[in-house]
Amino acid sequence: MADERSIDGRKPTPREPEAERAISPEAQSGEKRVDHALRPQSLREMIGQERLREKIGILVEAARQRGEPLDHVLLYGPPGLGKTTLSHILANEMGGNLKVTAGPAIDKAGDLAAILTNLRKGDVLFIDEIHRLGRAVEEILYPAMEDFALDIVVGSGPGARNIRLSLPKFTVVGATTRLALLTSPLRARFGVVERFDFYSVEALKEIVSRGSALLEVAIEPEGAEEIARRSRGTPRVALRLLRRVRDFAEVRADGRIDKAVAEQALSMLEIDWLGLDDLDHRVLLAIIEKFGGGPVGLDTLAASISEEGDTIMDVVEPYLLQLGFLDRTNRGRVATRAAYNHLNLEYPERAEQGSLFNGR
Repeated sequence: MADERSIDGRKPTPREPEAERAISPEAQSGEKRVDHALRPQSLREMIGQERLREKIGILVEAARQRGEPLDHVLLYGPPGLGKTTLSHILANEMGGNLKVTAGPAIDKAGDLAAILTNLRKGDVLFIDEIHRLGRAVEEILYPAMEDFALDIVVGSGPGARNIRLSLPKFTVVGATTRLALLTSPLRARFGVVERFDFYSVEALKEIVSRGSALLEVAIEPEGAEEIARRSRGTPRVALRLLRRVRDFAEVRADGRIDKAVAEQALSMLEIDWLGLDDLDHRVLLAIIEKFGGGPVGLDTLAASISEEGDTIMDVVEPYLLQLGFLDRTNRGRVATRAAYNHLNLEYPERAEQGSLFNGR
């Protein structure tokens, strides 16, 4: 869930684009340092996502050569993969300020109008969870993105009139975990639509090493690799696990994270060698033990383990699908043979036969 964020006219520092967030001072110290480990200042410093970096690099260089702002960019993919980070990088690469907000935070069309009128040429407006914008708010955004204009209705009744205000050329960077929920007119106004993929273990290992340096935690390469392997391909998870392993190392070890310390800490957190946690296991076991391996509908599955369906769909399923532990069929979710093997359970032959009749 995205944080509520404010926007003001404060001047940016030379190295970091302008961005204001509603975070208490107490929460900023440790979290901010870890945040910087994941938020490089340029595409060259960004770790992982090689395919995406190459495409965005061409986009940035072309816009620089023409002396124009970037085309509008839509980023989608599971949470925690760096969509917000890339928005910071784009603003910094183009020498503009970054304005940060979120779809749920913009309740009225007037809220968005106030944000748009405060933009300057070359600014980047980052809208997190853009699929949650209201229809009235989207109507304001359409001409702003397409024509760099703001349509305002003044007065009411027979005397009402429409006024069009010109806006400076700016870039909208939208981020969403649910691309299908974006309306077609809004999606069509983005010139660049790119997906974030899960990170490799090697990239996550480098991210963990950078994070440990900023936290001043001694870590061995094997310890960093152990954390990276159990991080579900997600930098946000990797840095969260790093902080928890650091706590364990300070209390139960000498403060240094090696392979053995990382294994002990992550086992205590009930995270297995593939990064599956308690919720992942509950989902798989429910499908296997309560519903005979599936198929089972999302709502029924969620009710059986007392979780929200959106939590299963957005948090649990992407990684299980990536591992090949789960199948989505037209009749519901099905646990695969790989899931049975991972949980050391016998795979029933009838499940294999039944899967032949379950189309995708």
